[in-house]
Amino acid sequence: MRIGELASRSGRSVHTIRWYEAQSLIPGVVRDGGGRRVYNVQHLGWLELLDRLRRTGMSIRQMREYTALVRQGSATLAQRREILRAHRKRVKARLADLAGSLRLIDQKINFYARWLSSGQRPKLSGIRHK
Repeated sequence: MRIGELASRSGRSVHTIRWYEAQSLIPGVVRDGGGRRVYNVQHLGWLELLDRLRRTGMSIRQMREYTALVRQGSATLAQRREILRAHRKRVKARLADLAGSLRLIDQKINFYARWLSSGQRPKLSGIRHK
């Protein structure tokens, strides 16, 4: 498929796909006789992975390292797994932190709901309210 179809099917812009390529983040892109890039279905999955890695905080440098290992083939499977394991650990820590933040936000929402429903400020329950 050509870049326009890849963009359409992946939900990413042509500009984004070209940027990923410029950053050496899309392995296995070949060119046809006219020099145009040719993508395949695996590139759709690859773009999804890149997007998820970015959304979960992986740096472009780390993504380049991972992609370089992919290009080297199956001899790097253990290294790739370790990169993803380390990233997963960071994501889980971030999720735990976000869950704690969400609990505090929920407590604050409930505090204001009680105040609004009673017309009086509720007693403090170990958290600071302003």
